[in-house]
Amino acid sequence: MSIADRLERLPFSAFHYQLLFLGGAGYCFDGLDGAILAFVMPALQHLWGLSMTQLGLLGSGAFFGYFIGALGAGLVADRWGRRSVMMWALACYCIGSFVSALCVSWHGFVLARVVAGIGTGAESAIIAPYLSEFVPRRYRGVFTGALAGFFSFGFVGASLLGYALVPGSENGWRWAIGLTACPVVMLLWWRRALPESPRWLVGSGQGEAAHAVLCKIEKSMGVASPAYEAEAVSVASVPMRGQFLRLWGAGLRRVTAMSWLLWLSVTFSYYAFFSWLPTLLIARGFTITHSFGFSIAICVAQIPGYFSAGLCNEYFGRKATIVTYLAAAVLSAAGMAGVSSSGGILAAGMLLSFFMNGTFAGVYAYTPEIFPTVLRATGMGSSSAIGRTGAIAAPLLIGALYPKAGFAGVFGMTALILLVGALCILILGPSTVNRSLEEIERAS
Repeated sequence: MSIADRLERLPFSAFHYQLLFLGGAGYCFDGLDGAILAFVMPALQHLWGLSMTQLGLLGSGAFFGYFIGALGAGLVADRWGRRSVMMWALACYCIGSFVSALCVSWHGFVLARVVAGIGTGAESAIIAPYLSEFVPRRYRGVFTGALAGFFSFGFVGASLLGYALVPGSENGWRWAIGLTACPVVMLLWWRRALPESPRWLVGSGQGEAAHAVLCKIEKSMGVASPAYEAEAVSVASVPMRGQFLRLWGAGLRRVTAMSWLLWLSVTFSYYAFFSWLPTLLIARGFTITHSFGFSIAICVAQIPGYFSAGLCNEYFGRKATIVTYLAAAVLSAAGMAGVSSSGGILAAGMLLSFFMNGTFAGVYAYTPEIFPTVLRATGMGSSSAIGRTGAIAAPLLIGALYPKAGFAGVFGMTALILLVGALCILILGPSTVNRSLEEIERAS
């Protein structure tokens, strides 16, 4: 029996729940890091006298690091394994976060955020493809959707930290950012509890190691382990540049283009919205306390968005879920552009948060599935990295656009870009419903 067949026959058990919480904790703190900046930006603008353009550059620093981290992590993880990349990425993120809390100039702050972003980008890119390789097809959609759902807890945590700490004192922003370095303690937990992916091990010619890892998993579930059978695997040494170029080979060119465009449109819109939310509300006339209160409510709407989409992933398929949630997000962004009352802004913002984060639950489940095992982390990492270029551009573009186009112009543009993403997957995206990773790979 092959390693893949043994993984597919496993029942969903405590082992998978442990993986869900291990990876989910990583995504939670990634979300916390990505969101906390939105809540400290008003304080930093006042402290250092920043213009809107400088504030946009400050917001883009972490996303530039995300791009480097996501692209590098995928390439390294496909060559040398998933597990170590996750742990080094977490350490890098925690160091960058801690240093940024101590900065005394906005230039140093931007550099520290780049370092933190490298770790966050690497971790975000590797968690989903790594852990999805342990999960049978019949649970994979809801598992990966729920895994991505932990991002929402990070955003809610950031909004609560921002609300409680930032307005209260001159150095409240330092405490808020410093607390985001706390997950360094997770390294000890990860080191002890996370095995290497058996699918990656067998694909890299380490069949006996894959068998040993899987025997431990099967033993924990009370499943009998068959005798080891060597699998014929072609292991070719491909330079990193070759890994990247293989994404654009005849069999993967279409899905690579679709994935990159999808990630670019969704990530741009996501960070255009969440990075600037408190600042835009303050510019609209809300007090800092009122704007943070609205932001908490809007961030809380992420939680049902993620987990509802995780269920839809399994029952209706990843592609259908993404298209539906993207279409609803387009309508919500258009509503955000058209309303003027505080109640209307809150309602439209909560709907946009719900559907945009539901889209991400679909995207994180869908992207690792459409790439073969030997290129899964490279495909996910490159897609995430391309998406981060949208996150880099979003704070800068919104900073330049808002003085000219106003609140309505910002969200009208967001609606248009989300529509491009919906059309992209609708036209170019393959279906992955009820298919194992190996079946999807053979069909590509």
